[in-house]
Amino acid sequence: MYRDKICGADQAIDFIRSGDRVWIHTGCATPEVLVGAMVRRARDLQDVEIYHMVACGSAAYSQPEMASHFRLNCLFLSGCVRDAVAEGRADYTPVSLGDIERLMDSGDLPVDVALIQTAPPDAHGFLSLGVSVDCTLAAALKARVVIAEVNDQMPRTLGDTFLHISKVAAVVETSRPLIELRPEAPTPVQEGVARHVASLIPDGATLQMGIGGIPNAVLACLGDRRDLGIHSEMCSDGVVPLIESGVINGARKSLHPGKAVAGFVLGSKVLFDFLHRNPAFEFRPTRYVNDPFVIAQNDNMISINSALQVDITGQVCSDSIGTRPYSGFGGQLDFIRGAGRSKGGKPIIALPATARRGALSRIVPMLDPGAGVVTTRSDVHYVVTEYGVAYLRGKTLRQRAEALIAIADPRFRDELQDFAERTHHLERKEALV
Repeated sequence: MYRDKICGADQAIDFIRSGDRVWIHTGCATPEVLVGAMVRRARDLQDVEIYHMVACGSAAYSQPEMASHFRLNCLFLSGCVRDAVAEGRADYTPVSLGDIERLMDSGDLPVDVALIQTAPPDAHGFLSLGVSVDCTLAAALKARVVIAEVNDQMPRTLGDTFLHISKVAAVVETSRPLIELRPEAPTPVQEGVARHVASLIPDGATLQMGIGGIPNAVLACLGDRRDLGIHSEMCSDGVVPLIESGVINGARKSLHPGKAVAGFVLGSKVLFDFLHRNPAFEFRPTRYVNDPFVIAQNDNMISINSALQVDITGQVCSDSIGTRPYSGFGGQLDFIRGAGRSKGGKPIIALPATARRGALSRIVPMLDPGAGVVTTRSDVHYVVTEYGVAYLRGKTLRQRAEALIAIADPRFRDELQDFAERTHHLERKEALV
């Protein structure tokens, strides 16, 4: 059955028809060979809608000359597609990652064709989705047609990662390195934020964290901890040395003990090689990993997420810069709410105190006009900058303003204080004399 479905990429893409809705596999699993073939066939296609979560690669389908052929619908924005959304050539759908598969089930997000990348099949005909199960397994099971790039350099990951060859219409065999997202060295500011975050993480905690300088810096601060676990929508290279040293072993996890549970990874070949046939990792679909009711079953669940701005009442903007979409909801709200209901859990928003090399404060009087609130002030527990930790749960607006001003960059505290007094969040100092 597998051999009968092998063909070239250009032939495989013939399954796509004008008007189809096409799902593209996420992140480092982006099937670049299939995407390239689809773009080459653009002149034969009209009004094809493309869905994806984290996009990697060139995303050539989002370029201006493709506008009449492809319409991109981003469920999360990465750098290669931000301009297309900002210029009106692509759409952005605000959605928590944990809800995407439910939209597929309801028909609100129909999928006709799934372009996926897998590891080679085993003797029973099962293909592993490798480094990204995410929502792609659900998309493949819903799609009319599944086109698979079968890459012998894709690691065979374990868990709920498998799709049988009988579900696949066409196979394109390749042998190429996966897209890599190598970790960057954290800055001194990120290290300062990370030290405060690490102070909130006890032995035996289960971690969720994303990619970037702050999460990597946090992981680097945890070498003296014991029995940490992972339940996270994604992982990056920073978990590898902690697993190898025994710091992350999942021994105290209340859910899936001994297993690092994830939906997908974004990292380098170091991480990909580590995952190959590694039973320490259990990949599961996002609808499970990001379900707040599942997350909450992990005792001492620590979620670490970033933000673009936090206002002095605790509203968190994470997906836009003013009216311009920048990233997305991701799993932030899923894990904020799940960790908030975990026994001993701590939902953390971690961010540098300033942006643009210190020119702008990220702790602000009010969010920028048009800025999207991803995490509401009623959901926020901890906000951390390089200047300290603000604990907001159950706090009044006055207490929140005081706590957040205290962790703002000192250069902006007077401005924040003045605004808080003028809006009666704080009493005027002279009134207290």
